[in-house]
Amino acid sequence: MTAPLDSAPAAPVTASAASSTSPASVQFPRPDAADFDAVLTRGAFMPLTQFGVIDANGDDAATFLHSQLTSDTQHLDAANARLSGYCSPKGRLLASFLTWRCGETVRLLVSRDIQAAVQKRLSMFILRAKAKLTDATLELAVIGLAGDVRPALSHIFDAIPDGVHVKVDGPVGSLIHVPDAAGRLRYLWVGPKAEVEARLPALEAKLARVSPAVWDWLDIRAGEPRITQPVVEQFVPQMVNFDVLGGVNFRKGCYPGQEVVARSQYRGTIKRRTSLANVAGELATVAPGAELFHSDDPGQPCGMVVNAASAPEGGVDVLIEIKLAALEGGSVHLGAADGPALTILPLPYSLPTEV
Repeated sequence: MTAPLDSAPAAPVTASAASSTSPASVQFPRPDAADFDAVLTRGAFMPLTQFGVIDANGDDAATFLHSQLTSDTQHLDAANARLSGYCSPKGRLLASFLTWRCGETVRLLVSRDIQAAVQKRLSMFILRAKAKLTDATLELAVIGLAGDVRPALSHIFDAIPDGVHVKVDGPVGSLIHVPDAAGRLRYLWVGPKAEVEARLPALEAKLARVSPAVWDWLDIRAGEPRITQPVVEQFVPQMVNFDVLGGVNFRKGCYPGQEVVARSQYRGTIKRRTSLANVAGELATVAPGAELFHSDDPGQPCGMVVNAASAPEGGVDVLIEIKLAALEGGSVHLGAADGPALTILPLPYSLPTEV
């Protein structure tokens, strides 16, 4: 029998308390080797219970979000999805989203542990705009697929998107091609829960069902940071490479923190970026928000863990926000200058040369 969508292969372990209105941040247990093998050698799907969905509806929904988020939602078309961020007045990210249109709705995929707080804050600024934000998490299923999955998807969708962040829609929801990771194709399927659940038995006959923790690892390997509760309001978008990933539109009008974000871009003051690394240990000791220290300057932190996920070859793969100068020599350590050393790995994309 196919397991319910909201059940993971193993019970998640609470890592840290979030706000009183949001579920706590969670860490899934280390996936079995078979889960990684299924993705890396064949194809697999995973229900992504770590995400929530906010729906924006109304005549002014896209315009309202355009005035609040870092990307252009006013001109977001039906064939594409787009990364976006929501900043504080100081330009620090309160949330990151994947945004797309579903009919007249603008849909926001967000880390579930911050969804309620972000939705509440955004709603405070609607004022007289004809827009309404609703929590669609319980009505929708979010499925990640990775590896050799196109044949299986062709039995569900009439067309399969090719380009990154290209989207197709059908009776069973939206299918979005998200950035590949570890050399494997990746897709997000978001649709009405009943429609998705009805097709899971046929999907499971073709693809392995694996832990949602594998998706977290793939996101890290794709170099795509996700704002979760432990790192809320820690980073300007450029610090987590959002300008490189298409999550910031520098030609659009004002949004909260826009002046800070623009000043960082045009004055050449981006001295911190996000890099990929591996470190020995397990998620119990390697968590988002953990500070990093450099061997040549042990008295003050040089960076912070943004996201962490168990790696198939052992240890934990992490996205780290770090001073660029700290990558030029010496070693970077977790927690203290004598803590576990990080092995810096190449990102799957290039970063601009800073001045």
